[in-house]
Order: sequence, then structure tokens, then C-alpha cells
Amino acid sequence: MAMEVELEPMAASIGVTVPVLRFLLCFAATVPLSFLWRIVPRCLPKHLYSAGVGVSLSYISFGLSSNMHFLVLIMIGYSSMLLFRPRCGILTFFLGFGYLIGCHVYYMSGDVWKDGGIDDTGALMVLTLKIISCSFNYNDGLLKEEEGLREAQWKYRLTKLPSLVEYIGYCLCCGSHFAGPVFEMKDYLDWTEGKGIWSKEAKGPSPSPYGATIRALIQAGFCMALYLYLVPYFPLSRFTEPIYQEWAFWKKFGYQYMSGFTARWKYYFIWSVSEASIIISGLGFSGWVNSSPPKPRWDRAKNVDILGVEFAKSSVVIPTVWNIQVSTWLRHYVYERLVQSGKKPGFFQLLATQTISAIWHGVYPGYIIFFVQSALMIAGSRAIYRWQQAMAPSMANAFVFLNFAYTLVVINYSSVGFLVLNLHETLAAFGSVYYIGTILPILMILLGKVIKPRRPARSKAQKEQ
Repeated sequence: MAMEVELEPMAASIGVTVPVLRFLLCFAATVPLSFLWRIVPRCLPKHLYSAGVGVSLSYISFGLSSNMHFLVLIMIGYSSMLLFRPRCGILTFFLGFGYLIGCHVYYMSGDVWKDGGIDDTGALMVLTLKIISCSFNYNDGLLKEEEGLREAQWKYRLTKLPSLVEYIGYCLCCGSHFAGPVFEMKDYLDWTEGKGIWSKEAKGPSPSPYGATIRALIQAGFCMALYLYLVPYFPLSRFTEPIYQEWAFWKKFGYQYMSGFTARWKYYFIWSVSEASIIISGLGFSGWVNSSPPKPRWDRAKNVDILGVEFAKSSVVIPTVWNIQVSTWLRHYVYERLVQSGKKPGFFQLLATQTISAIWHGVYPGYIIFFVQSALMIAGSRAIYRWQQAMAPSMANAFVFLNFAYTLVVINYSSVGFLVLNLHETLAAFGSVYYIGTILPILMILLGKVIKPRRPARSKAQKEQ
């Protein structure tokens, strides 16, 4: 209670609630605490440190109930691997998602976040993906490469059961516990034990993380400053105000664009801080660039490519530049596993993947609408790209610009549902611009079925590639 009173003036000065400020302070603390991880002895001490810091920060941020929720999910995942290995992946998937959905409903997390509050469902979302991936990897450890394992499955499979201490350390690792990024159990074990690219025998000396960490922190500061500057001018409440309905089409459309643009900088800030935390610990290291001299890569910690999002030439690339690690998780554990052997993925796999992503975020109509819209958006963008490929170089550039403009229109229109969440408000906002962002993708998909471009001739070198 005393802490609440002491934090009230600081919270008021930056325009947030005390619970949000408490979370932000703990979130920022992951950076120095991850730095201290570097000096902790390997193996068991590192696992205990990861678990202990994760439990402590969760308790300070959300209270005792958060750790009880984490314990339930951890026990679901570990018990499934211990008792039902041949089916532990699918079992953890349904039980873990079921428990997460229950927490979303109980806390009504979307409304809490929308009103400027905070709860532990964000951390539960990250934990759910971790326990599911670990269970699938342990299940894959029973199989052999010739039995149809994909490259990612073969790379991350677990041939033996992690100890409970290792498992808890992985689940609650402080660098990614609050907001991601999600990473694999195999990488976590190699990192804590000094194996693989973290071993002394690996190429080059141990890379310095400080330059990349400082870059991520500067990026985080810029993102938060821009968000705080823009958000008073583009509040979400404006969509339900009478003045919004009085505006002309282009003003409404422009406001929708700026609302989505503004909201993204909050996520850029959060992911930049997480990136700094993962990098400073050393886990963010992902190998060396083939250059002279070799340069370290820190891709494992990267969760967003800001310029890639804002200047995306195609909707297809959005999952590769936005919430990158979750998109990778969805590809490996949903999209690819729904594709039958010998067949190509289609719209069903895309729609199913986006639906799972919607449910993972929360049981709100706005989330469902946004991710269904995303599936349509990507499918429409693919149709434009096929036309572009069939065009002569002089005409292809026009279709490049068309795909860029299409992506710009549809992504910001669709993001309104993600932000307002309520069905009535979402449909009212969409209807105010005549559902342009829904009609365009459907139109592109239908035209793609009717106007099928001829396949461009490919050189022998392209075919071999």
C-alpha cells in the first residue's frame, strides 16, 4: 500500500495508472537483471536465477495470483511431456490454449488494456506459446528426419525430457517473460550450458552485446516519445463521438490510418525494450555474418522491423516484420503442421493460423475480425503479386506501387478492430468508410480467380535456384 502511494505522483506525471507504472518499472528492470545473468555460473545456477527473477518480477507487477496462473500452465506442459509423450504436443496445445482463454474471459483483458490498465494475461500469452513449442519439440524427438520432419522440427527437437528446474527457468526467463520474444527450449539450453553458437569452439570470440543493446534502448526511447506525442491527438474514443460521424470520408479514413499508426509505436517501444533485455543477456546472439571481419547477428531478439512495417511493399511480408517471433511460432506450430504431406498450403491453412492468432490475443470480436481480415488481406496481396510477376518490367513497377498502396489501406483499416475490440464499434468504424478495407481484398481475390496471369518465363538458372 505504501508503494502505491509513493508511485501515484510519478504515475500521474506521465499519464498512466499505478499498476501500469509498476509493470513498466519491472519491465525496464529486465534489462539490468538480464545483464547480471551473464555473471551467474552456468547450468543449475542460471536456471534458478531465471526462474527466481521471473517469479519476483511477476509478483511485484501482478501479485501472487499471477504466479499461480503460471504454475498451472507449467504443470500442464510438463505433465503432458512426462506422462503422454506421443501426444504431448497436441494435448498441451488444447489444454494450454483452453486455460489461456479462460484467463482472458475471467480478466476481460482486452477491456483492461483498452482502458489503460494491466494484468498478467500478456505474460500468460508468452508462456502458453513456450509450453506448446516445448511439448511439440519433445514429441518430435521420437521421430527421425526421414519420417517427414521439417527443417525447424529437426533443428529444435528434444530427445530427452528437460529437468523441472530447466523447464521452469525456460518458462520464466526474465528477459522474455513479460512481452516476449518467444524462443525455443533447445536454444535456451544451449545458451545456459554454453553450447552451440555460445560455445568457446564456435566461430569468433564472444560477441559484445553493448552496441546492439544501446541501439535497441535508443529506439525504445524514440518510440515511446513519439507515441506519447501522438496519442492525445488520436484517441480511440473519437470513433464513438458524434463529431467523427460528421466528418467527410477522407477525414475519417485519415483518422483511421493515424490511429493505427499511433498505436503501433507503443508496441515498437515494448518490443525494443525486450530486444535490449535479450541482447544484453547474450541469448539474442544468433550467429555471425559472413563478412570480413565477421559481425555478430542479434536476430533472435528482434521482434519488429519498424521500417519494414511502415513501408511494406506487400501484405505478405507483414508477418515477417511484425511480431516476428510469434509469426515464426505460428508458422512452425500451426501453419506448417496443418499442411498434409505432399500438398501445398492454401487459404485454409492461412485462415486457420490467423484464427489461432486471434484466439491467442483474446476472445473479442475485434480480434477475430482483424485476423480474418488479415487472411483476406494477404490473399489479396498475393493476387496482385502474381499479376506483377507476369508483367513486363515497365509495367511491373506500377503493380509494386499498387500492392504497397493496397497494403497501406487495408492494414490500417483492419487494425481498428484490433484497437476498439467491441463488435458494434468495429463495424461502425468500418461502415463509416464503406467497408473499403474488406471489399478491396475480396475484390482482388475474385479478380485473381477470373484474370489469371500467365506464368513468366524463367531462365535455367532461376529454375535450378
